[in-house]
Amino acid sequence: MRAALQTLWRGLGAPFRWLGALLGRLTAGPRRFFGEEPGETPLSDTVQKAVAHPRDVLAHLAALRGHVLRSTLVLLVLSVVLFEYAPVLLDWLAAPIGGLQALQAVDVTEPISVVMRVTLLAGFTITLPYLAFELLLFIAPGIPRRARLIGFLSIPLVFALFVAGVAFTYYYLLPPAVNFLLNFMDVPTIVRPSSYVGFATGLMFWVGLSFEFPLVSYTLAAMGLLRARWLGQNWRIAVVVLAVLAAAITPTVDPINMMLVWIPLTLIYFLSVGTAALGQRTRGG
Repeated sequence: MRAALQTLWRGLGAPFRWLGALLGRLTAGPRRFFGEEPGETPLSDTVQKAVAHPRDVLAHLAALRGHVLRSTLVLLVLSVVLFEYAPVLLDWLAAPIGGLQALQAVDVTEPISVVMRVTLLAGFTITLPYLAFELLLFIAPGIPRRARLIGFLSIPLVFALFVAGVAFTYYYLLPPAVNFLLNFMDVPTIVRPSSYVGFATGLMFWVGLSFEFPLVSYTLAAMGLLRARWLGQNWRIAVVVLAVLAAAITPTVDPINMMLVWIPLTLIYFLSVGTAALGQRTRGG
């Protein structure tokens, strides 16, 4: 009788045990992410260990491959979904040049390549929080718990700053650049979709990434990997490097449009000095 009652009790409690085990597995990842603290290992010791045990490096590369594959899969799936909204995206992107009617394709494959470029940029923008989260998951075992929390809370800002950079490019950089290109020397210009969409999406992407620098400097300073004083002392070199970068990013060769890119990048750099100082204060350094 007692054995039968014990069997009945185990049978009745089995669903609850399964549920408890499932919840334990689901919460194990967050507990490790926010709870585990990595050991303090000097960089020189880490390099020596990697040289002595290359299999450990291969394990990290295998983990990185998993993060890259998941990120790529999510990006591709969302880009395919956005094909449905490609006409809306193209109408929005072509507005500074006068709409899609101002563009004339030459190659047979040009329209599909343009649609793919636009949907990839839109897909990258939307999936950027997830991509940042995958990157954080990869580096989480090697950074302190406080840095993981800061990185996790910064993910919405990653998306917001990139969108701000894209919006800045669309509303303030593209119109004067397009006006200069179409009216240079009063030469009639037939604009190809691949040409316009190529430099428009490229400009949006790189300026959007540059808008992330204040957040990156804050995060690195909060982790103890960057100091605001170093950024402040090297501002002259940074200004020159940013001028070269602005000349490379700008789709035109005139100094006016280059200045439209260089001035915001320079302001972002000095803002990054302030965010790095704030990150140091957060760390207590």
